[in-house]
Amino acid sequence: MSSFALYYYDQCPFCQLVLRELNGLKTQVELKNTLMVPQNRQELVQGGGRTTVPCLRITQDNGSVEWLYESSDIARYLKKLG
Repeated sequence: MSSFALYYYDQCPFCQLVLRELNGLKTQVELKNTLMVPQNRQELVQGGGRTTVPCLRITQDNGSVEWLYESSDIARYLKKLG
């Protein structure tokens, strides 16, 4: 089973678009606010290489990690999860 974490901050309109996609989603997505928790921002930079939000971290069963940026790509990906 893959795991998911969304890096975001509340004032970002693109983040809000993605957060709305989480409503009714059966898959659990961990929320990581990058403004309220500096450690989350550090994780984002260390793992994804930049501070851009929103960013969805996808950790596969085999431990491989993908960092998905672009709100429309994230929303589309989440819709597929159902």
